[in-house]
Amino acid sequence: MAGVKLSRRERIKKGIRKRLTGSAERPRLSVYRSNKGIYAQIIDDTTGKTLVSSSSLSKDFEASGTKSDQSKAVGKAVAEKAVAAGISSVVFDRNGYLYHGRIKSLAEGAREGGLNF
Repeated sequence: MAGVKLSRRERIKKGIRKRLTGSAERPRLSVYRSNKGIYAQIIDDTTGKTLVSSSSLSKDFEASGTKSDQSKAVGKAVAEKAVAAGISSVVFDRNGYLYHGRIKSLAEGAREGGLNF
């Protein structure tokens, strides 16, 4: 059954990526969710480079609580790093996940940290 979910997410992801790309002015905020952690990175698709990244499993990250609380903290952390790098506006790539739960928490945290999308 897990294979069906993954193939469904991949199909949705392709549709999303067809419509949005990150540029130098508005890079793409991509989110990946695993069972244990959540990862966010800001990508410039014209050069194919990751500009800023943060995850709940990185060594410099310290947050406890539920996974949703950790997701919000990751969103704030990636937003702070982005603002420090001079990035204020991004395109949000939910990567085929529903905008719900941990993905929504990360997006809210990024908005609170100063990112516009």
